[in-house]
Amino acid sequence: MGSKTPENERRNGGSEPSSSTNANDTGGEPRGAHLSRDGDGTVGDDGDDDGDDDHEAGVTTVSLTGQPASETTSNKKNKKRKKSKKKSSSLQQSSPPRVPLTDLFPSGQYPVGEIQSYAPVENTARTTSEEIRYNGRTHLENDSFLNDYRKAAEIHRQVRRWTQETARPGKTLMEIADGIDDGVRALLDNDGLAPGAGLVSGMGFPTGLALNNCVAHYTPNPGQKDIILKSSDVMKVDFGVHINGWIVDSAFTMSFDPTYDSLLAAVKDSTNTGIKTAGIDVRISDVSAAIQEVMESYEVEINGKTYPVKPVRNLSGHNIKQYQIHGGKSIPFIKTRDQTKMEEGEIFACETFGSTGRGTTFDGPGVYGYGKDPFAPKKITSHLASARSLYQKINENFGTIVFCRRYLERLGVERYLAGMNNLVSQGVVEMYPPLMDIEGSYSAQFEHFPNSTITAVAPGPAAAAALPVECRPSRQRDRRCRVWCGSPWGR
Repeated sequence: MGSKTPENERRNGGSEPSSSTNANDTGGEPRGAHLSRDGDGTVGDDGDDDGDDDHEAGVTTVSLTGQPASETTSNKKNKKRKKSKKKSSSLQQSSPPRVPLTDLFPSGQYPVGEIQSYAPVENTARTTSEEIRYNGRTHLENDSFLNDYRKAAEIHRQVRRWTQETARPGKTLMEIADGIDDGVRALLDNDGLAPGAGLVSGMGFPTGLALNNCVAHYTPNPGQKDIILKSSDVMKVDFGVHINGWIVDSAFTMSFDPTYDSLLAAVKDSTNTGIKTAGIDVRISDVSAAIQEVMESYEVEINGKTYPVKPVRNLSGHNIKQYQIHGGKSIPFIKTRDQTKMEEGEIFACETFGSTGRGTTFDGPGVYGYGKDPFAPKKITSHLASARSLYQKINENFGTIVFCRRYLERLGVERYLAGMNNLVSQGVVEMYPPLMDIEGSYSAQFEHFPNSTITAVAPGPAAAAALPVECRPSRQRDRRCRVWCGSPWGR
């Protein structure tokens, strides 16, 4: 889920593939490559297939002289053993995905993802302010922290694979969104309907399905006219999975016309470049500059006219905190003078948006979702009883997790619009509108698969236990390792 840049917040008031096998002429991956590898292969263990290792019981044992060993053995000819049945294969994921992940991984250990190394940054200070802040990030002392993240990443991976296989022109956006939501909840084995269940695990934010010049933050909601996906559409699919408030945020773009291959390649290449540049003690402005350089090196030809691919200037990637999809730090897609650094123990969603339009967004009509302010009080006073009861429902089921009208009505909440408008006017709940570029433009979005979360983990005891032996730091202050929750793009 993309965030608006701080500059944009001040300005706007605070609201946050086909089967060609050849690479396209402008670089990037071949069209359709993601369909063969974004799903990350078969789910779970394949199981041992012993084949037919039974032999015929009637075969006579022969001695070294060539004579039958005994009459008793030869009498066994007529007693044929029944062939043993082959071992049943391990449980596999269904389509649509409905098998809870705990059934596919009964050991409770989820796939360890990509681990990358980078050059250490020399620091002569004995104890830096960054290290002091790191000591305050107590979640890294929790042994289950990374395993929960890996579980959420595996769920995202499996649902994403199913979505890429089934989302096709002719389907409505409501069908696609409901399929993603249902898949996530089924794999979590938590329908989220009981009070408090949604705070344990669930959707990280409303499933985004933004088409064409709608850059981000669109989800189908009740009462809206059904939108049917067309073969000429470019669709951004952005959804999240959370476990105990730690959100896996990932997105990809689907198109069914090779015209837009260069646009998708530009944004994917930019995201990959940003991830390679990121790391502990890296200035965010350096990551932004690398993203911009790659993005602006692409162009796309549409209906005989060539358009440069522009980074969207007033959106950004972001860090993630527990129960907060936007944690306060931003990764713009254009170079800035900001000297803010990525620090140990922080989690970032490295996502990029590219557009053939102006490269800036404005608020579109309608509402994408709502999010409770992290600093809002537990209880409010309001002259509307509907606002008070709605606020209690939000606290019980979402907390500060962003939600949409579709999720409210699933819980049975009715006649809530007046109460919601009252909460928004009080400032305790924020409303998120769709974000648009000019009419006729096309935009794309990518985040690192499967979860885009760059988890920079310092070499404390819990982190060291999660690393392969060869990557474990030898000294307490060694910062050479960075852990990724999910697998690399190529899996």
